[in-house]
Amino acid sequence: MSHPARSRCLWAKAPLDIVYHDHEWGVPVHDDRTLFEFLTLEGAQAGLSWSTILKKRAHYRQVFDDFEIAKVAAYDQAKVDSLLADAGIVRNRLKVASTIGNARIALEIQAQYGSLNQYLWEFVGGEPVHNAWSDVSQVPAKTLVSDQMSKTLIKRGFKFVGSTICYAFMQATGMVNDHTIDCFRHAEISARA
Repeated sequence: MSHPARSRCLWAKAPLDIVYHDHEWGVPVHDDRTLFEFLTLEGAQAGLSWSTILKKRAHYRQVFDDFEIAKVAAYDQAKVDSLLADAGIVRNRLKVASTIGNARIALEIQAQYGSLNQYLWEFVGGEPVHNAWSDVSQVPAKTLVSDQMSKTLIKRGFKFVGSTICYAFMQATGMVNDHTIDCFRHAEISARA
């Protein structure tokens, strides 16, 4: 249930955006599957709007086996062909290939670090960064931390993980709280810390 009478971040306008904003955006995520889902969807968003991705999200979950990392890592050419023929997702050959390749690297990270969660959250020292922006114009598109995350992930072989994508991922998964201070969610998420 969303909160229509409350003040919220200016980008949350469409009904699906509002539900996402009110219940997910900025909430710390520590589940490997969900982290992989957001990494995939943020990469799929490149060149598109987040609203477009949210509309396709349920279908993405269906055709990408609910983003189970090991299952996605095992996809073969027949699966790739079926994904590229599916109008319910972003049918970009490079983005589909990157999802599979990124899943294979995520498996390596899980083996090396114990979890994708452990690895990714180290970029913020294991704790969310709580910003206090008074206006949406102050919210950055990328930061030094997202620059570092991007460089490190690219070095490992990840694709579609530029700094702007990494920062959007950090915002989505609660590594940073970028709700503006007039938004009711800013205080709610800060209180969870």
